[in-house]
Amino acid sequence: LKVLLLNISRAVTRDVLIAFCPKEGPIMLNMMDKGEAGKIQLPREIFQSLSQWTARVVVTVLNIHQLGMFEEVNQTGQVLDNTVVGITVGEMSISGLRDPVQLRFAHKQLPSGVTPQCVFWDVSKGQTGGWNSSGCVTQPGDKGTVCLCNHLTFFTLLLNPALDRSTARTLMAVATAGCGVAMAFSIFTIAFCIFLRYRFRSEETLRINVGLHMNLMGSLLLLNLAFLLNSGLSAGTQLGTCKVLGGLTHYCLLCCFTWMALEGCHLYLLFVKVLGTYIHHYLAKLCLVGWGFPALVVGVAGIIGSYGEHIIQTVDHQVIAHLCWITSKHLLVHYITNCGYFVLIFLFNMAVFGVVIHKSCCLQGTGAMSEGRKAWKVALVALGLFCLLGTTWALAFLTHSTSSAPVLYLFTVLNSLQGIFIFIWLVVLYYPKAKETTNSLSHIIRHDKTTTASQ
Repeated sequence: LKVLLLNISRAVTRDVLIAFCPKEGPIMLNMMDKGEAGKIQLPREIFQSLSQWTARVVVTVLNIHQLGMFEEVNQTGQVLDNTVVGITVGEMSISGLRDPVQLRFAHKQLPSGVTPQCVFWDVSKGQTGGWNSSGCVTQPGDKGTVCLCNHLTFFTLLLNPALDRSTARTLMAVATAGCGVAMAFSIFTIAFCIFLRYRFRSEETLRINVGLHMNLMGSLLLLNLAFLLNSGLSAGTQLGTCKVLGGLTHYCLLCCFTWMALEGCHLYLLFVKVLGTYIHHYLAKLCLVGWGFPALVVGVAGIIGSYGEHIIQTVDHQVIAHLCWITSKHLLVHYITNCGYFVLIFLFNMAVFGVVIHKSCCLQGTGAMSEGRKAWKVALVALGLFCLLGTTWALAFLTHSTSSAPVLYLFTVLNSLQGIFIFIWLVVLYYPKAKETTNSLSHIIRHDKTTTASQ
């Protein structure tokens, strides 16, 4: 327990600066003093509004581990350096400041998966009190975090883990069960696609479309299988085996992304590029890209030693899970090959989706479609493809943080049900009148080609 007592006049013309450190007592600072210690900046607004000429300022620095104070029930975050800073001015209760109090908590670069949060001790929370962030704004930095609060009380910087142990275990259980269900429906979908390709052997457009869907479902099947193998075998495996398992998981993920991009490219060729153009061995060339390009990327990543054991743990070093994945030393590989690659695919597919919707609406508006509902079936193709694939993955890659448990639950559930959604979507789209329905795209192509020729 370290205390600093100050008598401050209400005629003060500048803010009051105080430095503090967990191992040393708080001291006064000049405006030009710079250092690595924590800092408190009390705005002069506090003192100019006093009814008395002077007021006593008390700054207290406490080590809550030694004192056994400020312990919240079921607290998941960790208090930085076990340090709590208390600030009082006279006997007044000060709140609603227009110019906030600034507290800078000095620290080294925080580990990945940790979110700093400025909080104060709220005696009205629960039966024994608890931490509350109301009225405080957090501004994190590499060498310290600044807290801007509109009141005076006891403050600290709470380090919240990205996931607590119980939430992580629940997510792993949901993901494992969901992967099993998704694998089953992926197999059903592939079998249904094989049936369609066999039944309508003379319909080249249908065979290409179904062939694309079949390869996409195959990549999802392999991805779910790789995840199950990874989560079940990664703990305690040898380094060489773990590298192979990490590379396999990465390969399956990239295959899934690549086939999603090829679906978008296929729709782009049908609706935007020269319609009706014949490409020799079209599906075979797509397979070469869809399965070959990820192998090239994984091969390069493996040569530079990107794969190994990846440990997910809380801020207090409790291990949540062992995975064979891209190691923390090669995070740039993850950001480029996974995050960057997906963002490009997602933006391209959303642009193609907009073009498809616009094209379908234009054809319907000009009466080109013999049945108005066919245009909306084409829109359903794009909507089902991009929403069920693109949007769900965006939940994981575009949020930049895993501290939001609802987003993680939503991502896990939607991607676990992905195989079911695609299976239902394909059955509804193709089964009732398979030949007529699946020819809706080719009908548009033929009509657009005829219209263009006549013009």
